[in-house]
Amino acid sequence: MTALLATQSLSLRFGGLDALSGVTLEIPELSLFAVIGPNGAGKTSLFNCLTGFYRPSSGSVTFDGHDITRLPAHQVAALGIRRTFQNVRVFPRLSARENVLIGAHLRASASPWGTVFGTPGMRRRERALADEAEHWLNYVGLGDKANVLAADLAYGVRKRLEVARALIARPRVLLLDEPAAGVSSVERDELADVIRRTWESGVTVVIIEHDVELVMQLAKTVAVLDRGRLLVEGHPETVRNDERVIEAYLGRRRR
Repeated sequence: MTALLATQSLSLRFGGLDALSGVTLEIPELSLFAVIGPNGAGKTSLFNCLTGFYRPSSGSVTFDGHDITRLPAHQVAALGIRRTFQNVRVFPRLSARENVLIGAHLRASASPWGTVFGTPGMRRRERALADEAEHWLNYVGLGDKANVLAADLAYGVRKRLEVARALIARPRVLLLDEPAAGVSSVERDELADVIRRTWESGVTVVIIEHDVELVMQLAKTVAVLDRGRLLVEGHPETVRNDERVIEAYLGRRRR
């Protein structure tokens, strides 16, 4: 399959620290791709480079064959690459519906005239986006939380709210940073179902996750980072049994 999102010899340095070192990855279109590795392996740094939050020290990022290495985050998002964050970022004083609607801001092409005078076209667009926000809340199982302030939602629920906010943007690629961190086993299963359905709908999904069992359950390809370097990439079962991966996670080789 053709790579939709790819890196070539990607490196990121903070002073004397190499957060990423020569990472080359190809993420095919319509894939469900996972990146795993021990704490400090460079996983979130990789996501930050892919999404324009960090500018790499060297190497390149390409999307659909175009170099996006130096694009700022808002331009990367406009191309169809959306993400969630390891530390949940919601607007606590806005409702769940309003949080989702914020994800559609790049699609809400309102004119100054329409905004000031509330033209019929403007009102139709607002209604259509409100209906779509309801759809995505239902999609992630939060249809009954639409009017609840984000501050009053449980942590695991806010995780799914972030996914809904990303999906209303109709991304081609959805990057999920530790989606199952801090959630209950029930919420984990609900989230896994959302991820699987999203991938089956035709969205390329890339996840960072410490929950190896969840990764093995969902991913079709797994890449392992260790100390900023790509250690191994392949089918989940192959990766699970790779001695280098066992050593990276356990600090020793399996006997």
